[in-house]
Amino acid sequence: MSDYYGNQPQDVRPGIDARRLWAGGVATAVVAALLAVVGLLIARGIFEVEVLAPKGEGVWGNASTTTYALVAAAVALLATGLMHLLSVATPAPSQFFGWIMVLVTLIAVVLPLTLTVTPSAKIATAAINLVIGLVIAAVVNSMAASARTLHRRRTQQNTAPPPTRQQWTGQEPPTRYYDR
Repeated sequence: MSDYYGNQPQDVRPGIDARRLWAGGVATAVVAALLAVVGLLIARGIFEVEVLAPKGEGVWGNASTTTYALVAAAVALLATGLMHLLSVATPAPSQFFGWIMVLVTLIAVVLPLTLTVTPSAKIATAAINLVIGLVIAAVVNSMAASARTLHRRRTQQNTAPPPTRQQWTGQEPPTRYYDR
């Protein structure tokens, strides 16, 4: 079926501007790393709570501030990769991304609560993980929304103009044009 000018309908498909997405992903990684540093400074410096340093034991042992920040940055980059994959392969990338990030953040919050350390260390670590997870999810999701594009491709073009009165031989042109 063609339109009035004989052009075929456009093939419109969603896409993603990968450069913008990954530039935003790197910026999100920096934000996540800095957020981890701020969280650790608040917990350790203000409240004097040992976060992720339960006397050399536990899942991370005595992870340093640098390690925690690098892990947060890596998670942000993984989230960006996940969003890129979902954007090119699934019909509702934001929905799937949201659910996956909620579940991953929930794991990151519950995991420290299962350790055999002081309750204050459990709660501080869980709170920092919650904030980092929510920020990564929100920033990557909104950043990906601004990186989405529509790719238009004409399947066939006919550049001939519509028929005029002079082209009709002895009769008025039809009032409607029908596809054949």
